[in-house]
Amino acid sequence: MSTKSLAAGAEPGPGAQQLARGITATWWYTASAVMFFEVFLVLVWTAIAFAVTPGSAIALIVGIGGLLWCASTVPVIAAYRHRIDAEPGVRWVPLAVPAGVSLAFGITAGTITDSWLLGIMPVAQFLVLLNWPRGVRLRLVIAVTLVLVGAAFVDASSGGPAYDAAWTLPVVYTLILPAMTVSSLWWWDVLITLDRARASEARLAATQERLRVATDVHDLQGHHLQVIALQLELAERLMPRDPETGMEQLRAARASVDEARQGTRDLAMRFRSVPLSDELANARDLLRAAGLDVETAIAADADQAPASDLGPVIRETTTNVIRHGGGKRARLVLAREADAWRYEISNDVVPGIEPGREGSGLEGVGRRIAEAEGTLEVHRGEDEFTVVVTVPARQGEAR
Repeated sequence: MSTKSLAAGAEPGPGAQQLARGITATWWYTASAVMFFEVFLVLVWTAIAFAVTPGSAIALIVGIGGLLWCASTVPVIAAYRHRIDAEPGVRWVPLAVPAGVSLAFGITAGTITDSWLLGIMPVAQFLVLLNWPRGVRLRLVIAVTLVLVGAAFVDASSGGPAYDAAWTLPVVYTLILPAMTVSSLWWWDVLITLDRARASEARLAATQERLRVATDVHDLQGHHLQVIALQLELAERLMPRDPETGMEQLRAARASVDEARQGTRDLAMRFRSVPLSDELANARDLLRAAGLDVETAIAADADQAPASDLGPVIRETTTNVIRHGGGKRARLVLAREADAWRYEISNDVVPGIEPGREGSGLEGVGRRIAEAEGTLEVHRGEDEFTVVVTVPARQGEAR
């Protein structure tokens, strides 16, 4: 699927954008490695030309021409980077200029240095950089490597300039340049494949989660609606003959409505729950945004605490501090104590504020913690207000 077809649909989500940003650095490493291979090889051949014919313009021509050739391969490498958005294949028209520069440099450098190896190398490198279909590149690398080996033997038999013992390693480096280049590009291809698989897995997980939510909502609402419909139908039949019994069925239907509403609320709460470490981080940021100096002491295994019980408590107490505290500092603590989790939030109190102005939020916190078999302690001092909540550790471990 191409980029255009993707653009015609929905915009990529934050997850896809994050994956794209994550592989950008690796691409720059890959492209830099290929460019380093080429520039280093040009410098080596320039040094060979200078050593063989000192004082002549041959080394200058090889050096400048080689750097121009390296620059001409940049669009080819960039085109390969975008092969992740298109089907494999070679588009020759945009590559006409790089192909011409590679051919011109090869002919010129090979002629003035009397080296078949240098003459073939730029064209061979240009060919291996192209986006060939699967299976073609391996055969191409083998073919151009054999051609380069043949050119090296021809230069050696004719006494070419690069066959002094000191230059044996650069010649070998030239012979393995196609293999090194393709190895770097192959690593990029592997990374792209893994990245696509990871993105597909994330999309599949999101789809499965949506299906699970839809199934749970359907089962919950379908059951309650069916019961309510039967109760209302029965009440309709009983009202003319037995109004009292009919009223009982109406009251039962109303209770079923309350159960359905509570079940929907619990279901939404279950899917909206986040790790406690995130809840505490959000609470800290919110308090700091309100202008308070916040101190935190969070256990390393905070995510194992019962988020369904402590999450709403953290949100409510944080709101309570912002609305009614009026101080300049706050402290958040979540610690494991034996078989229980202890959450504590405290803030300094502005003198003159009377007790009992914290609102009804703490009453709701007390009811929720009582249902979780935990305890709530509220300490009002002259200069500090503290809320301490303790819940059994088994709650978090079970969930």
